[in-house]
Amino acid sequence: MEGKVDGVKDHVDLVQEQWRRERPDLDPSPQGVIGRLHRLAVALTQELTAVYAQFGLSEAEFDLLASLRRVGAPYALPAGELADHTMVTTGGLTKRVDRLTERGLVVRTDAGDDRRRRLVRLTPAGVELIDRAFTAHLANEHRLVALMPAGDADALRDASRRWLAALDGVSRD
Repeated sequence: MEGKVDGVKDHVDLVQEQWRRERPDLDPSPQGVIGRLHRLAVALTQELTAVYAQFGLSEAEFDLLASLRRVGAPYALPAGELADHTMVTTGGLTKRVDRLTERGLVVRTDAGDDRRRRLVRLTPAGVELIDRAFTAHLANEHRLVALMPAGDADALRDASRRWLAALDGVSRD
C-alpha cells in the first residue's frame, strides 16, 4: 500500500482509507503527497523554531535578522525591501523591527541624502546573535535532512524545486 513504511500505515494512509470508504467515487491519492508534505512542514517548523527559541528569537525575528545578515555589510535594507525579503507586510515588519530595536539588535537609520527613506540595520549585537543562531540553524537542518537517505534528500530537493517552479507559473486569478 502507498505510504507504508516497514509495513506500518501512517496517519495519511488512514485518512485516505476513510475517504475511499466514504467516497469511493473520489480519488484521494493526492493526499498521499500533499497531506504528508503539510504534516512534514508542521513538524519541521516545530524543529526549526525550537532552535530559534534557544536564542530568544521567534521564527519571524530569525527571518528578519537573517535577511539583513545575508545581504552583507553594512547589513542594512530599506524597510520595503526588507518586507519583500521576509514576505510580510510593512505593518507586520514595523512591529518586528520595533521589538528587535528594543533588544538592541537592529536600528533604523536615514538612507544618506534621502531622509524620507529609512534603513533597518543590524547592530554589532544583532550580527553576533544571528551568526550564532544561523550556525545552530544550519546544524539543525543538516541533522533533519540526515534522517533520510541521501538519495531521498536529493530527489526531494529536485522534485520540490520543479513543483515550486510549476506553481509559480500557475495563474491564481
